[in-house]
Amino acid sequence: MNEPNGSRYIRRSLEPVIRTAASEFPAVVLTGPRQSGKTTLLQHLFADRYRYVSLDPPDVRAAAQADPRGFLETHRPPVVLDEVQNAPELLPYIKERIDRDRSVAGQYLLTGSQNLLLADRITESLAGRTAMLRLFPLSQREIAGCPEQPPAWERPADASEATDAAFAALWNNVLRGGYPELAADPDRDVSLWLAGYLQTYLERDVRSLRQIGSLTEYQNFLRILAARSAQLLSLTDVSRDLGVAVNTVKAWLSVLEATYQVIVLRPYFANVGKRLVKTPKVYFTDTGTLCHLAGLKDPEHAASGPMGGAILETAVLAEIFRMLTHRGVEPRLFFWRTTAGAEVDFVVETEGKLIPIEVKLSATPRPAMGNGIRRFQRDLGGAAGPGFVVHPGDVALPLAPGVTALPFGRL
Repeated sequence: MNEPNGSRYIRRSLEPVIRTAASEFPAVVLTGPRQSGKTTLLQHLFADRYRYVSLDPPDVRAAAQADPRGFLETHRPPVVLDEVQNAPELLPYIKERIDRDRSVAGQYLLTGSQNLLLADRITESLAGRTAMLRLFPLSQREIAGCPEQPPAWERPADASEATDAAFAALWNNVLRGGYPELAADPDRDVSLWLAGYLQTYLERDVRSLRQIGSLTEYQNFLRILAARSAQLLSLTDVSRDLGVAVNTVKAWLSVLEATYQVIVLRPYFANVGKRLVKTPKVYFTDTGTLCHLAGLKDPEHAASGPMGGAILETAVLAEIFRMLTHRGVEPRLFFWRTTAGAEVDFVVETEGKLIPIEVKLSATPRPAMGNGIRRFQRDLGGAAGPGFVVHPGDVALPLAPGVTALPFGRL
């Protein structure tokens, strides 16, 4: 399916969720990283009956800031207000208009790319009047054309599976990441596009948050963080390597979280009588961004180099995170590691069960790969659900009772 501008539209898992939200709430706020497809999604679903106004152009932004009531009178519902973080002054006046008749659903569809600036304002102004949704870059199931595919732990063991991508194709996808412009056009220069994306991110999103001193130091921070992807994160070590204060590193990390560039994964705690590691791990939300910051431009180098395991782990986390978020679910994701050395890469808390997931770089599954999962299941008892060892190959098979080896494409 093509959009009016001629580009190929890729179906998103969030489509039914956002349609439902627009039919039940007076306002819907769609946030997510820049270029994740928010505007395209809303225009695809609602262009036939909604006006569209971007608050990005300086003159439009100035008009909204100078006379909010007049601006909203000119652009009456139903309307899409894009990049609303550029004019947060509108939010109290949107509330005023909604309160005239709260029974009318779908009056305002708002988008924004900076959670830090929007969250407090929306909570203050539109509490009880809005549905908050997030859109991240494309998941692999969306790229493959099956956005409705449920996760492995919700599918019967004998269900028909989507066709697995070949090993080389998987790593090519990992290197490109999930931003729609790259996924829709295989001829786009990945390195050039990502370099431009990061420059735009630094100059617009980061500068506007006003917590950054030197953009050069912040760029160095991004590269250092990329080298530590999927590892336990010591802010003290990072601050020492950069030569800046620990509090500065904390502030920069909060900016990355607020602009949806990283996920800070925290350990799962359960009362099992053991000391668990308390240090978090950090992952970039997009593998293309991670590989670009790490200087990786070739799929073979990415797969076989020293960061291969961390990159695949990042890809698996990103897929789980996007899959759940795009279903309108708040992801509850953790990792599990004891001081004795037992560990599981990811723990997904869902419907009263804890699903343990290990990621292995080898495409040849072996029973020993499930040892951490079995230990987790023993320690957590009835709270633990079936576990999965996710790998880049094409073999799905049981490794032990309650532990299945699963190709990445079948996650």
